[in-house]
Amino acid sequence: MTMEEKTAVPDNHTFPIVLKACAYTFSLCEGKQVHAHVLKHGFESDTYICNSLVHFYATCGCLDLAEKMFYKMSERNEVSWNIMIDSYAKGGIFDTALRMFGEMQRVHDPDGYTMQSVISACAGLGALSLGLWVHAYILKKCDKNMVDDVLVNTCLVDMYCKSGELEIAKQVFESMAFRDLNAWNSMILGLAMHGEAKAALNYYVRMVKVEKIVPNSITFVGVLSACNHRGMVDEGIVHFDMMTKEYNVEPRLEHYGCLVDLFARAGRINEALNLVSEMSIKPDAVIWRSLLDACCKQYASVELSEEMAKQVFESEGSVCSSGVYVLLSKVYASACRWNDVGLLRKLMSEKGVTKEPGCSIIEIDGVVHEFFAGDTTHPKSENIYKVVNEIEEKLESIGYLPDYSGAPMVDEVNDGKLNTLRLHSERLAIAFGILNSKPDVPIRVFKNLRVCNDCHRVTKLISRIYNVEIIVRDRAR
Repeated sequence: MTMEEKTAVPDNHTFPIVLKACAYTFSLCEGKQVHAHVLKHGFESDTYICNSLVHFYATCGCLDLAEKMFYKMSERNEVSWNIMIDSYAKGGIFDTALRMFGEMQRVHDPDGYTMQSVISACAGLGALSLGLWVHAYILKKCDKNMVDDVLVNTCLVDMYCKSGELEIAKQVFESMAFRDLNAWNSMILGLAMHGEAKAALNYYVRMVKVEKIVPNSITFVGVLSACNHRGMVDEGIVHFDMMTKEYNVEPRLEHYGCLVDLFARAGRINEALNLVSEMSIKPDAVIWRSLLDACCKQYASVELSEEMAKQVFESEGSVCSSGVYVLLSKVYASACRWNDVGLLRKLMSEKGVTKEPGCSIIEIDGVVHEFFAGDTTHPKSENIYKVVNEIEEKLESIGYLPDYSGAPMVDEVNDGKLNTLRLHSERLAIAFGILNSKPDVPIRVFKNLRVCNDCHRVTKLISRIYNVEIIVRDRAR
């Protein structure tokens, strides 16, 4: 029997509790019914209830409904703004989170919760200038509690690591009055992301041996990632065993994924396959894709590669991404099986599978600029392409030879492949950075996909040619 069936009338304390329960269980249908009762009982102007509704819709992934509810509110407090900013930051819609932060500042002063969300958005977007401003704002205008807040400082460590400012991240970390496990994890993961394996392992040892903090599963994701990025196979095995035997941490897919990828990258595919066969949990598509990627790089047999691709297809089902098609296409191309390449592309077309477009962002003077491969929509495109051509001429003058493995395999003419490579989104972003960045200021680029081998190598050459520091972050590191 319900509360209303017993003739009890819900009040402004009832609905927030019920909406919180709906959000916790992701009960969208039931929550909408509660929303209807809110309107029925005339509580649509209650700020506390409206905040609960915004939080409920955002938690259920209905950010459009959450924002619609937010802007319909007759009165919005700091909590209202914090919910929306945090929801967009957690949802990966970082630019909207930062836009709403700008709107909030016109009516309310941000608090610690606001700053955590904004710093996370800056980290996700690679907006270092705004992140530095937020850090300065905290130091100058906030009370000591916020300055010393462990969550705020942990977010700062994460933001600086993801923006390529590893030294500032270390400074923030070392200056913290108190460091909890999350703070240590952020530092270890940040170092691993930069390929600083020894430093990451040193922080791990310091955390465990000196600070006597017990590591958790996230800690070992960082430790194993560090070993993976540096090809430290034996160390990875030792830490995986230590995780399970000494700290009783149950391996998750992320841990198995790191170890499988570590074996695969080292060319030890048989050991990787043995590990997968012995896993206590069912391997996911990420693990099978790592093996397929290794097969592609190690020129393994076509039959083995096809089996790995089959496992990915079975794991992902009808939502299979384009990545597996691209990798299998490379395998066929390496074996000169061009008919199979064509059939694979035809299959992608029939299934409506499209390759996610490469997108790179770069921040100049606090403004974030977005580039796609072959982009001509930027107002300064003409000048950008002049720099691209200039870069190509300078690369040719030093004997650069392109690596076509990152170009579409259906292009049979080398000129066509080269033209595709030179128009990758990170190249356009770097060219824009060269055109607009100030002397001695690093160029920072964030790409949504993995950087191809050619662009990785070319970025190093551009850095030397133009004597500029370039920091590129992709989805892996």
